[in-house]
Amino acid sequence: MVIKIDYNKCCWKDGKCTSCGCGSCIGCVEACPVGAIKRAKKVLIDKLKCISCGSCVNACKHHAISLA
Repeated sequence: MVIKIDYNKCCWKDGKCTSCGCGSCIGCVEACPVGAIKRAKKVLIDKLKCISCGSCVNACKHHAISLA
């Protein structure tokens, strides 16, 4: 399975959290047990590290991440 991000729903845009405006976010990145997700200008997934466990899907409050 492959992790997909719907960037229209994702709260991390242009290097900051747009949901709360604080500039930080707690969710998918912190939930990933193998460190396959990082925040840059947008949320990025390292497909070589990802084990498709779904932890990030469950952690995303905005339902922006899915397994396909």
